[in-house]
Amino acid sequence: MSEPVTAAPVESLDPAHRLPLTFTARRRGKAPRHLADLSTDERREVAVAAGLPAYRADQLSRHYFVHLTRDPEAMTDLPAAVRDRLTEALLPPLVTEVRTLTADRGATIKTLWRLHDATTVESVLMAYPGRNTVCISSEVGCGMACPFCATGQMGLTRNLSAAEIVEQVRLAAATCADGTLTGEPSRLSNVVFMGMGEPLANYNAVMGAVRRLTDPAPRGFGISARSVVVSTVGLVPQIDRLAAEGIPVTLAVSLHAPDDALRDDLIPVNSRWKVGELLDAARRYFETTGRRVSIEYALIKDINDQKWRAQLLADELNRRGRGWVHVNPIPLNPTPGSMWTASTRAVEATFVDTLTKAGITTTVRDTRGSDIDGACGQLAAQVLEGGER
Repeated sequence: MSEPVTAAPVESLDPAHRLPLTFTARRRGKAPRHLADLSTDERREVAVAAGLPAYRADQLSRHYFVHLTRDPEAMTDLPAAVRDRLTEALLPPLVTEVRTLTADRGATIKTLWRLHDATTVESVLMAYPGRNTVCISSEVGCGMACPFCATGQMGLTRNLSAAEIVEQVRLAAATCADGTLTGEPSRLSNVVFMGMGEPLANYNAVMGAVRRLTDPAPRGFGISARSVVVSTVGLVPQIDRLAAEGIPVTLAVSLHAPDDALRDDLIPVNSRWKVGELLDAARRYFETTGRRVSIEYALIKDINDQKWRAQLLADELNRRGRGWVHVNPIPLNPTPGSMWTASTRAVEATFVDTLTKAGITTTVRDTRGSDIDGACGQLAAQVLEGGER
């Protein structure tokens, strides 16, 4: 990454809970204004300011969110002169493909995207029986500094705009629609904010993107809120803020340790909000939205995979009630040169069995793309280290 121009604080959580200095973004040029950043009324205002009828913005929205295109030549219901003016005003190019890798017999497609300011982010599109899921990025890098995470070791360069987030989804949906992913036309059904970045540290842009994802067509993609997952390492005030939005997305908490002694080392933000505070907030989210919370737990050999920690995790969750949570143990996808590695299958089985016997619904996460730098941030780091721009 190039050197910062100036330091700017990540969106503040509230006056009493500002993120420490290490969680600061390096300011880059602002992303161009885009249709996906704007409400329906704002889009119409732009059209009128360009000397066009307001309904032309609605037509453009349909092309973007329904037909999944920003190509003026495909917009045959718009007069030729209008197409160019509208696309220039509302559909500027936001991302450019740098590299795409496939794995799992074509069922996993990982893409590195270059943004308008030459920064890069990743997304991963995955086909499963009955659904297609895209994992998207919300920041360039990440400021949470988790030592076992490739993205966390990059540091934070900047937040993405809502449209830069949404554009990753549109491109994934187009890849499904044209048959590239499964060999026949299909539909993108699920979106997970588990790529590069801490989504709740870029709260406003992420929520703007969530609204575009869930708004009915042609205002948005019309994806069910229940099919959208927003993850966090534990920004407690933002979890409560998310619960109050009235959009019942699934909350995923990247816990990785049930005790503060270890989690302080694995997840630096735990020094601000401890395990108990985080799980209390997660429980409040369930009570407010009715949506069961996912607990993400990367199993790291000899670090957090002990049977007693599985029991402690079960006890902490059950202390807050039954049936409100689902645990996803994740075999760690190690990064090159890292001291961190995945637990053995036997240890993983014991961990899962301990949770299950305690009445905790548990499913080991299917890992994808281990042969294509599958861990988030690996491809971006590889390209940058190789000098490719």
